[in-house]
Amino acid sequence: MGDSIPRNIRLHASWLEYLAVEFEQPYMQALRDFLRAEKRAGKQIFPPGDELFAALNGTPLDQVKVVILGQDPYHGDGQAHGLCFSVRPGVPIPPSLQNIFKELHQELGLPLPGHGSLTAWAGQGVLLLNSVLSVERGRAASHQGKGWETFTDRVISVINDACQHVVFMLWGNSAQRKGAFIDGSRHCVLKAPHPSPLSAHRGFFGCGHFAAANAYLAAHGRAPVDWQIT
Repeated sequence: MGDSIPRNIRLHASWLEYLAVEFEQPYMQALRDFLRAEKRAGKQIFPPGDELFAALNGTPLDQVKVVILGQDPYHGDGQAHGLCFSVRPGVPIPPSLQNIFKELHQELGLPLPGHGSLTAWAGQGVLLLNSVLSVERGRAASHQGKGWETFTDRVISVINDACQHVVFMLWGNSAQRKGAFIDGSRHCVLKAPHPSPLSAHRGFFGCGHFAAANAYLAAHGRAPVDWQIT
């Protein structure tokens, strides 16, 4: 098993039990070859290699309470660090994340954060998963269709089958298509428009997802998420 996983990959052991076999599959080998070729061509790839699986490394499978699905990483310098929608402290907060914080403020009365790092959520069992886990600098969606979608579909399938009472927040058409197979009798599936400035006013604002998630978790004996970013 270990020989199939590149040495610089950081992936929590709870996930490896289910996902190690994926690294032996032809699609993953092709994806690895693609990324190596891009780097040889001098292209800058975000996030850095040791952060590609940061979402899975930071939120063990047995601790997953909430899944937030993004599309692909931020493509600007210093932005992507492996958690969807998140940026490190000191990096300007991107517009979609600003809208997420506005919804939290309107919904729960939480103060607007001074930074955009969501690592505190990840540490509480919020899996911040992008559909595609890498991107070329300055080229949004440049790594779509290269194999990441197959891998992250498998991640969602593992959660669907191995966990119970997980809240899936599916924002936008892409996330809703990706989560279409989730078993709504075992999990809570919340749908809303994407928080992008292009669509947030069409129903993301006022969606109530953060309060609904905590109500569902509490109803099933799970600790709620402290959504406040400090």
